[in-house]
Amino acid sequence: MSDSGSKGARGRLAQAQRIVVKFGTHVVTHHGREFALGRVFALVEAIAGLRRAGKDVLVISSGAVGLGRRALKLDGPLSLGLRQACAAAGQGRLISLYTQAFAQLDVEAAQVLLTQDDLADPDRALCLRTTLLRLLELGAVPILNENDSVSVREIVEQRGTERSTVFGDNDGLSARVAAAVDADLLLLLTDVDGLYTANPRSDPEARRIPTLDALDGEAFAQALAGASGTSGAGTGGMRSKLAAARIACEAGVDVLIVDGHAERLLERALAGEDIGTLMPSPERRNRRRRRIALARCEGALVVNEGAIRALSETKASLLPIGVIAVEGNFGVGGLVELRDPSGLAWGRGMVNYDSHACRKLAGHHSREIDRLLGWRGYDALVTRDNLILQDLPQEPDP
Repeated sequence: MSDSGSKGARGRLAQAQRIVVKFGTHVVTHHGREFALGRVFALVEAIAGLRRAGKDVLVISSGAVGLGRRALKLDGPLSLGLRQACAAAGQGRLISLYTQAFAQLDVEAAQVLLTQDDLADPDRALCLRTTLLRLLELGAVPILNENDSVSVREIVEQRGTERSTVFGDNDGLSARVAAAVDADLLLLLTDVDGLYTANPRSDPEARRIPTLDALDGEAFAQALAGASGTSGAGTGGMRSKLAAARIACEAGVDVLIVDGHAERLLERALAGEDIGTLMPSPERRNRRRRRIALARCEGALVVNEGAIRALSETKASLLPIGVIAVEGNFGVGGLVELRDPSGLAWGRGMVNYDSHACRKLAGHHSREIDRLLGWRGYDALVTRDNLILQDLPQEPDP
């Protein structure tokens, strides 16, 4: 990327409103065991400052296995069962430290543990997105981690480093979470100051790559070749971070790989300082909104004038009472068009209930959901963050 293009990409980081920060194992711990209190508390203070400035921040944190290993006094390579036991023992300690650190700054931390299935299943992924967005609206900082105590994975031991095939030691998890919440920026904090042309620990000629077009096949392949061995921290390594960066960039999220030990790194990164390796996304419009805007609808919700007014004039969600009729058959997370009684299309969105449940709920108050369905999910049929309104109503296709 040219210098001017690099400066432009760096400059837009200051406008990032929703930020996902991934803490690697050797950022949150000393040598994978003891919690790095000073370093992590400094990062927590910076994140609290971003919250006070009105930005949304989510944290993906490794470290549970290391803390559990220390608590259980285990040394040497770990079997799958022992690793899961360490995760169970360490996760409570990890979230307790974060909760206390954020509480001192009057910020609420909320623990969210995930497995691969939570993001692979459309219904659960939609529930996760809604939960995370509600937490952000309430001013909390979600602290996410892979639920290692129940995750089934292949573990390969290589030079004392354990590698995961599930999320890639939270790297892949952080990328998928960033895509799920429509983040503007993903910060991958590791123990080296970015991506290099070769391993800087063994090659004195190695140079840091300030900016990389993560979607350029040749450049990505060259960077991947040079990434081998550039990070000995945790279980992911630099190759895992590059793979995660590609996922995030394709979803419209800028990615910055940066040294988690650096002073004031969050402030410097968002100020556009030339640190780490930036992989700007060529497509800033996120995949979810693009899918909602362009994909084929499976059905339609006919809404009354009051609902149209609430959707158009405020940031309201579509409640059951505003729906007059339901057309077509669709599942949870399906795309539907929003129409007025004359057939004009006003928007489209992803539904929280299937078509059968929508028909039962149409025209009723949200407080009646329990009685009508026998269970309660969401108050809204389509939440505001899963909804796109058209600039002008369009005539329906003949």
